[in-house]
Amino acid sequence: MSVQHNKGNMGEHAVKQYLIKNGCCILAENYRIKGGEIDLIASKGEEILFVEVKTRGIRGIETGYEAVNKRKMANIVRTAMRYCTENNTDLQPRFDVAVVCMEDGYAADIDYIENAFNLSDCDIIF
Repeated sequence: MSVQHNKGNMGEHAVKQYLIKNGCCILAENYRIKGGEIDLIASKGEEILFVEVKTRGIRGIETGYEAVNKRKMANIVRTAMRYCTENNTDLQPRFDVAVVCMEDGYAADIDYIENAFNLSDCDIIF
């Protein structure tokens, strides 16, 4: 396993614990379809959260938010639609981004943005 992959797993685990601590129920981890993946899917109240996790080192050049471009957003939305279809949910979808800052092998900080993007941010046609 590469160091980069391990760092990503550690970041996803930290966000999973953050969500649980904040009253969320984890529904899926690393949900994949052809052409898309969602790191974490959770529910809270009347919402279903589709969470993209970006893990960065202290000296990272690109912020995690910059890595979630329009193409990535569209892939997340398509994947979320498939998840909702396969799991017959009527919860309101929400697209969040969590940026985990790693320092000395630990999650030093989590910057969690609710409603980081929505369908109007994506150039996607259904």
